[in-house]
Amino acid sequence: MQKSAIYPSVYVLGNGQLGRMLRYAGAPLDIGVQPLDFAAPLFEIEPDAIITAEIERWQITPLTTALASHPNFINRNVFGLLADRYSQKSLLDELNLPTSPWQPLNSAEQWGQIFQQVGEKVVVKRRSGGYDGRGQWIVTADNRDLITDDLFGEVIAEAFIPFDYEVSLVGARFSDSTTRFYPVTHNLQQNGILRYSVQLGVDRTLQAQAEAMLSAIMHKLDYIGVMAMECFVIGDKLLINELAPRVHNSGHWTQLGCSVSQFELHLRALLNLPTPQLEIFMPSVMVNLIGTEHHPQWLNLPFSQLHWYGKEVRSGRKVGHINLSHPNKNVLVENLRRLEDLLPEDYHSGLAWAISKLS
Repeated sequence: MQKSAIYPSVYVLGNGQLGRMLRYAGAPLDIGVQPLDFAAPLFEIEPDAIITAEIERWQITPLTTALASHPNFINRNVFGLLADRYSQKSLLDELNLPTSPWQPLNSAEQWGQIFQQVGEKVVVKRRSGGYDGRGQWIVTADNRDLITDDLFGEVIAEAFIPFDYEVSLVGARFSDSTTRFYPVTHNLQQNGILRYSVQLGVDRTLQAQAEAMLSAIMHKLDYIGVMAMECFVIGDKLLINELAPRVHNSGHWTQLGCSVSQFELHLRALLNLPTPQLEIFMPSVMVNLIGTEHHPQWLNLPFSQLHWYGKEVRSGRKVGHINLSHPNKNVLVENLRRLEDLLPEDYHSGLAWAISKLS
């Protein structure tokens, strides 16, 4: 990688789509960003290099060991803490932040206690490794045999929450403790995977709550860079579902709908660069492309931006996303209706949801 004359190199643990978009964001500023496969050969890492990650967990290889032990690996201790749902939930409890009632599930003898103290219906989640709907089970007294003996000690049980809808907040903290936040974003999950995000501007009630909660978390962890917080909305209150110490799928709309994208914001925070307040100038929608073949006519949508990740298309795999932004919501609605003819039928209910948010 050619080194910038101004900034140190930024190495990313992981070379998926998030690392790829960090590299794109660094190019206009001449910030050299290099996403790295875990199995890539070991090389000499510059003493002033900055190390970050696009994922909370990684394989132990000679390269990841060298990067993780580098003195400039930012947030080194945060990744493991938040990758484990037990320690993540414990942190939220320590900070008195609202989250669903929960307990570690270590043996079958706990079921009676779980159903009495946590709830009659619970969501059992792997402590680590489960994401995009995998490693999660909805359990009641009638189907507790879903949780096999090998899972005990590796899972937690949370109360099943009948929420009104889901939102996320993406923000960043700088080394001088200043913060920047995007507006709370409305999200729709399907089969456990984020499929759509809609940004409508600032909802004052939810925004203040969300910023206070994420600020408390980032300050407690002395975190530097972008972090995402996913929440359930119940009435006018937020309940934290999960945290992600990295750039996040629900922040992809910022690439088109904000003055500074989440990827550029992450790099600015890591390098402690001057950063203005984030200016949101139009509503935005992000459509996640999941296991869907490339369609050239996506490029014919005005006021849109396609990101195709160059991956082999497989069922359930994130292969790209489409951002749509415009000051006039009616233009966005028209584009979403045009997408109905360019996407498989299983996208249509989500497109209708996004249209309803804009109407």
